Amino acid sequence: MPGLTGKDATLSAYADKLEQLDAPKGRSLTQDALRRLSKNKAAMVSIFVLAAIILIAFVGPYFVPWGVGEVDWTSIRKPPDFEKGHFLGTDQNGRDLLARLLQGTQMSLTVAAVATIVSVFIGVVYGAVAGYFGGRVDAVMMRFVDIMYALPYILFVIILVVIFGRSPILLFIGIGALEWLTMARIVRGQTLSLKEREFIEAARAGGAKPFTIIMRHIVPNLTGPVVIYATLTIPEIILTESFLSYIGLGVQEPLTSLGTLISNGGPVAEVMPWLLIFPAIVLVTMLLCLTYIGDGLRDALDPKDR
Repeated sequence: MPGLTGKDATLSAYADKLEQLDAPKGRSLTQDALRRLSKNKAAMVSIFVLAAIILIAFVGPYFVPWGVGEVDWTSIRKPPDFEKGHFLGTDQNGRDLLARLLQGTQMSLTVAAVATIVSVFIGVVYGAVAGYFGGRVDAVMMRFVDIMYALPYILFVIILVVIFGRSPILLFIGIGALEWLTMARIVRGQTLSLKEREFIEAARAGGAKPFTIIMRHIVPNLTGPVVIYATLTIPEIILTESFLSYIGLGVQEPLTSLGTLISNGGPVAEVMPWLLIFPAIVLVTMLLCLTYIGDGLRDALDPKDR
């Protein structure tokens, strides 16, 4: 330090070094969550496996020797044949299963991603508005949610598909538009506690409008619960899409999905087991990975465990 000489300067410099060594390094909530997530072995393995599945699904078709709709008349109903490039075999029409499996994985992942975004958007906005305004507004909005909960969910999806057609885009929107109910309840509960915090009171005192407070102050503080539930919603959406495709109301030819492939492989599983085994393995692996990732995020972002 300036002005100190001799022994005093030496002691001061030594004290500064000790202070730097003993001072705890600051860590943001995001960094702390990532550190905790990195210690969850099941979640980390699931992240790498799911990332590999996504990469293979979207990049793999460029390296597969056969196209999705291409027919090999000399290899109809054949098991895996590496000489002809049918690494997972062919179906009843001579189409390469690997090419169709990659397209089906793409479709299932796309349905899950788009439907989750739709459900998160509706659920967050709906729940935040109900929780912030409270009173009669909250009562009316949440009674509507209760009524929707009482009705069979899958029936609504089937009605939407039957009325508006089997377009993949409508399928994305239809599933997402009916998956927001639990999200709305979670967000509403979090909003009820957040709206009494000091920074919300300060925003009100500053003249901020209600919707400005909701979008700028409340919604950004709901990231943890929203991310956790969104991750756990994706497997449910994939299962819903697979079920609809299995009963013939989902993705239709010439497109395909994992549910469609399983539906096609089920009746012929005894004579052509590869048509059922490979799509089922991919579907189960994706669902397990997403479940473990959701559990890992829940543990990492849970404030009670910090």
